[in-house]
Amino acid sequence: MALPRDAFAPRPLPGMRSGLLLALIVHALLIVALAWSVNWRTREPEGIVAELWSALPQAAAPRAAPPEPTPAVVAPRPAPTPPAPPQPSPAARAEAQIAVERAEAARKAEAARRDEARRVEAERERQRLADEQAEKKKLAEKARQDEARQATIRESNLKRMMREAGTSDDPAAAGTGARTSGPSAGYAGRVKARVKPNIVLTAPLDGNPPATVEVRVAPDGTIVGRKLTKSSGSTVWDDTVLRAIDKTEVLPKDVDGTIPPTFEITFRPRD
Repeated sequence: MALPRDAFAPRPLPGMRSGLLLALIVHALLIVALAWSVNWRTREPEGIVAELWSALPQAAAPRAAPPEPTPAVVAPRPAPTPPAPPQPSPAARAEAQIAVERAEAARKAEAARRDEARRVEAERERQRLADEQAEKKKLAEKARQDEARQATIRESNLKRMMREAGTSDDPAAAGTGARTSGPSAGYAGRVKARVKPNIVLTAPLDGNPPATVEVRVAPDGTIVGRKLTKSSGSTVWDDTVLRAIDKTEVLPKDVDGTIPPTFEITFRPRD
């Protein structure tokens, strides 16, 4: 059921809808007009082209060179002042001085120790050389004494054997045949044949120099003495002959079975 209209409510105003529609149309036209006017004011202006003519031809002036840039003057930067070294304190200086003195004392002590070691070593070397020299002298003296003793023994044996054989012990003695007897004609060759293998030359010789040796022999053929009676003029050959006789030691007997106690024999390098 429809409610009854209040008889006392105000009535709506006439023409309200048409007025609203007209207001909307007016506003729309205003917006369009504003948009068109803004677009018109921001349009770019059109360019204008013009041609210029000269009465006479002229060359264009060269383009002016730009001025050279003036080098900037840089003022030298002052060198920084080095900071002053820190000064050691008096206590530190005293400790440094003490350390230097100790090092110097240690160096002097080491040098003195090395000098003393060198002195002791030199003294030991001198003593060693002196001992060696004394030992050499002692050995040489002992060798001379042994040689003299051996010579005495040989001489004593020779005299004894000569007495037993009934001959004189004097090499220069002269007498009957029972006392001395000369060797046979071929005895010298037998002696040379025995001695020759022991002849060893230590140096070359010139010529054929003769060396004459006197040999003293025991009854059993043992050589008890020898001496050079006539030199060959060459010390090398003389020493070679004497050494060969010493190495031979025992000589052969003569054809009669005897050995002359003393005789001379001559040796030549080319015999």
